[in-house]
Amino acid sequence: MLSLLQFVMGVLLIISFVGYMQFVRKVLSLRWEFIPIFVFSAIACIVFLIGLVGQLFIGSIVVLIIGLLLFRDTVAQAVRLGAKPQFMFSLFQLSFLGGTFIFLLILFQNELTHYDNFSHWAIVLKQMLSTNAFPTPNSDLIDFKNYPLGTSSFIYYVCRFMGHAQSTMLLAQALLIFSCFYAMFGVVSEKKRFLLYAFLGFGLSTLSFFNLTIRITNLLVDFLLPIYALAILAAIYQYRHDLKRACIIVFPLAGVLTVIKSTGIIFAAIGLIFLVYTWLRNKQRSNWKTGLGVLGTIVGALLPYFGWNWRMATVFQGIDNKFEGAGAALKAGKTAEQKWEILTLFLKSSIDITTRPVIGIVLFQLVAIAASIVAYVVLKKKWNLWKVLIALNVVLLLYYAGILALYLFSMPVDEAVRLAGFERYASSIVVLFAGGLVLCAAVDIERSFHYRIGEVPDYKAFRSVQSKGHYQKGIIACMALAGTILLSEYNGMASIANSYDTTLPYKIHAVTGDRWYAGGQEDTQRYLFYGSDRDQQVTNYYMQYVGKYFLYAPHVDGIVLFYEDNMDNLLSNYDYLVVVETDLNAKYLLKKHYGIDMQEGIYKITRSGEQIVLTLT
Repeated sequence: MLSLLQFVMGVLLIISFVGYMQFVRKVLSLRWEFIPIFVFSAIACIVFLIGLVGQLFIGSIVVLIIGLLLFRDTVAQAVRLGAKPQFMFSLFQLSFLGGTFIFLLILFQNELTHYDNFSHWAIVLKQMLSTNAFPTPNSDLIDFKNYPLGTSSFIYYVCRFMGHAQSTMLLAQALLIFSCFYAMFGVVSEKKRFLLYAFLGFGLSTLSFFNLTIRITNLLVDFLLPIYALAILAAIYQYRHDLKRACIIVFPLAGVLTVIKSTGIIFAAIGLIFLVYTWLRNKQRSNWKTGLGVLGTIVGALLPYFGWNWRMATVFQGIDNKFEGAGAALKAGKTAEQKWEILTLFLKSSIDITTRPVIGIVLFQLVAIAASIVAYVVLKKKWNLWKVLIALNVVLLLYYAGILALYLFSMPVDEAVRLAGFERYASSIVVLFAGGLVLCAAVDIERSFHYRIGEVPDYKAFRSVQSKGHYQKGIIACMALAGTILLSEYNGMASIANSYDTTLPYKIHAVTGDRWYAGGQEDTQRYLFYGSDRDQQVTNYYMQYVGKYFLYAPHVDGIVLFYEDNMDNLLSNYDYLVVVETDLNAKYLLKKHYGIDMQEGIYKITRSGEQIVLTLT
């Protein structure tokens, strides 16, 4: 019955999304490429803001109902006018929808495995779904309470009606990811030039190369940051002569981007600066209404950001958080020797040609320079690619300087000296760098055609038969390269799905199950997990975080070895022993002292007089 209810609610959710999209199309007359991400981002912002005022569940119900009413009104109007439903898709739209559908299918076969899902992103979402509220200072399950909840709000909204399975969480985030990519194709003006779509498909597919450390089979947001910024840049460029519509699109996109992660404000600033630049560049400074629109967009986009900071300053006043000077060592600052060590390692890592980010920077630099030279010398065209390359290099340098400052002055010493998360931070800006060059190159190619679509009949839209042949070969080459890259990405995701039963989350889930409690009441029992320290899974707290997530219990510790003289004293501090993995030494000791044959499972710890008793539950 529950599955049927979730199915019905899922259908209603989809209808609600369609209702919003049809309404936006009718009222704002936006291009279809920008409508999905506009609607999803607007919903994310609304849910986030109502979450700040403590009305997460009621607000989500209202958002759903409004979308259903908009759909009903659209259908009713179409019936009155006698209009027939039209399902006409272009070749590009069919290609994009087909590719997206294939990736969504494989996502439904994936479960969460990445460390950071269980240390924050998934556990905070589980608590939101359990309590219908944002975490509070009393949320013992959440270690890093200052992480913004922009994408978590949207995922909550989807999972609230479609169920809380991990695959549903991944589907919700994938809606944002693929909508961002769809929006990037909005830079194309001549829709009949399929080469432009093929080139963008190839260029944007290469961005997955810089996302291999996290892929899209998890809830981490490092990939969302740059592609959201790229979607904003695409919208601003397409509506550069109609900044009113550009501002409308940028408003929710930049708004949710500021609260995707603490560094999201940097990527939002890039988009907003480009909006201001476009306003000044297109000689619209004299139009005060447009200037007010740009200013209003900037102020409005920052509302979620300031709303979150207000929550941190009030609700979490006096609560220590990551990167906010929590530890004594952090408050005391780093020594000169430590700073020098960090700086040296940072510079070495930043120019290490064997790393993925550096490979991307060098490769795209060379390709952009070569393409600009060929365009000028051979094609006799003045492309803007070299100008964009300079601008993106400035952004790149400023971003790296910001990362360095993070390690030197904000991050705890133990993480800073090993540059924790460096590859993910660097990959985010490289995705923006590479994606920006790809978008600009597509625009330059579009401007380089001898005839514009509409100037001559379509069959004459080429300078010569030879140029038409080059055009067709270009399409084939770009599609083949894009297909190869995406197939590699698909196989990687499939491999992750097929190997799930060898992962630690699978083993723990097999023992504990996935526990959800009515009202979100945390399990206050104390659990001791036993397993090997393979890949430092206990030392780095991975096992404990996974255990917290599945048990929905904040008091979880891990151990890899029993000391015979201290076993009674150790076990007496816990309510349950959770055996995830066994070994001969532990089996011998548990058999000797407690008379049990050790196997994977949960053991209730009780005391009978002076004797500890373990009972398999």
